[in-house]
Amino acid sequence: MSPREIQGMLLGLLSVILFSITLPMTRITIMEIHPLLNGLGRSFIAAIPAAILLAWRREKWPTKQQMKGLAVVALGAIIVFPVCTAWAMRTLPASHGAIVNGLQPLCVAIYAVWFAREKPSRTFWLCSIIGSTLIITYAMRASGGTLMAGDIFMLIAVVFGALGYTEGGRLAKQMGGWRVICWALVISAPVLVIPVTLLAWHHTGPISLKSWLAFGYAALISQFFGLFIWYAGLALGGIARVSQVQQLQVFFTLAFSTCFFGEEVGSDTWLFAAAVVFMLALSSRTRIAALPPSSITPAQKIAHN
Repeated sequence: MSPREIQGMLLGLLSVILFSITLPMTRITIMEIHPLLNGLGRSFIAAIPAAILLAWRREKWPTKQQMKGLAVVALGAIIVFPVCTAWAMRTLPASHGAIVNGLQPLCVAIYAVWFAREKPSRTFWLCSIIGSTLIITYAMRASGGTLMAGDIFMLIAVVFGALGYTEGGRLAKQMGGWRVICWALVISAPVLVIPVTLLAWHHTGPISLKSWLAFGYAALISQFFGLFIWYAGLALGGIARVSQVQQLQVFFTLAFSTCFFGEEVGSDTWLFAAAVVFMLALSSRTRIAALPPSSITPAQKIAHN
């Protein structure tokens, strides 16, 4: 790998460590805050520092074409992913959700071919598919052979979250990672303000300091700062390659869930996680080429379909 790709991988690793605490924090929060309010509210709160930063820097508004891409980022990474993971955490342990979330790198790699014109090698695809198969096997095994409702929500989150990550990584090459997440949060705020206000108005019951701190982490770290460096990493190291680092999120979330949140994680879970990490190590050493540029943007492809 080139120094640029190594830097991208390191930024991806740092952001994945930050992201790995998100599911445990979300599980804490939804005990006292409705999943919809948690998912939409954390994005709305994150939009506040994003707007302040853009105003302080006197940033120009994105172009019309960039706004279309930012709408895709907002849909996937700012609206659907937080809401669906919050719903999933009502019925799933954070450790289980982390395993299902490990499917996201494969989805990002698929989108990277379609949207960002990247061309991973056959070895890359083989490693990614084996890792994803291990994840699906674990989810089915843990739920007695059938997917639970929480698994369905996690799968929806994975599909849409990967879409937002891929388009964000593509835009980061033009705008910079921090501008992508800031503008995506700002343009989504008008859509979020009414449902968040109504949900907050109808909320009943006290909210403990523990829940507020967990909610604050999800809003300011997971939804804001973490995505800064994540999109920068995707832009530097390549979307398909850096996205595979997210398979390590499984391992980190298991560790945090066990050490700090009191969840019991069986030895079989650690074995599955170790196998997935091994596949990641193999895929990171493969070559990823670039296809000829396409004149059709991801937003146009989605609109056409």
